[in-house]
Amino acid sequence: MSQHSLRITLLGGFSVVTGDAEVDERAWRLRKARSLVKVAALAPGRRVHRDVLAELLWPDRDAAAATNNLHQALHAARRALGDPAALALADDVLVLTPDAWVDVDAFEAAAARPEGIDEALALYRGELLPEDRFEEWTEGRRAALTELHLDLVVRAADGHAARGDPGAAITALARAAAGAPRHEPVRRALMRALAAAGRRQDALAEFERLRTTLRDHNE
Repeated sequence: MSQHSLRITLLGGFSVVTGDAEVDERAWRLRKARSLVKVAALAPGRRVHRDVLAELLWPDRDAAAATNNLHQALHAARRALGDPAALALADDVLVLTPDAWVDVDAFEAAAARPEGIDEALALYRGELLPEDRFEEWTEGRRAALTELHLDLVVRAADGHAARGDPGAAITALARAAAGAPRHEPVRRALMRALAAAGRRQDALAEFERLRTTLRDHNE
């Protein structure tokens, strides 16, 4: 499979594009086939040991049953991807091809560059795998990516304000605050942007809303 002919999206929802076509939902056949690709795409080095997969995806099955389910899911995933080499099981380790483009990797790489904030924000289409919100294996990574996104929103907004465009800062921060009402850095940045725009009363009202939100949460 040639470089980036496999593109995997995890932010805002799971989708896979092979070549120029998106893999149809029905092609996966098994829900755990999709899960294998998701777990491998998020794993360090895109490598996951079989025992880890069994614990994550089939925690209530014995070793033999988990192994059988893994092979069935792997077969279905390979058929959906259209390339057996894209997802391989070798020496008890599931490996996703390094040639695949994964939006989470691209997002984190862009976020690490001082000039990459706008690119990173454009890549963040929503929280990680919302359809798997209650899966334990997504929780830690989802929280970290959400926090990174909110930090980028604050940094971008501070940049807008510094360039004399508090309106753009307010729009971005208000949207972020609506989704993360208890995130103090975002709410405080919104106060700063409102004050910079000459909207002192709105800034004070935002302060009161934050104080009420935090008080209600802690009671």
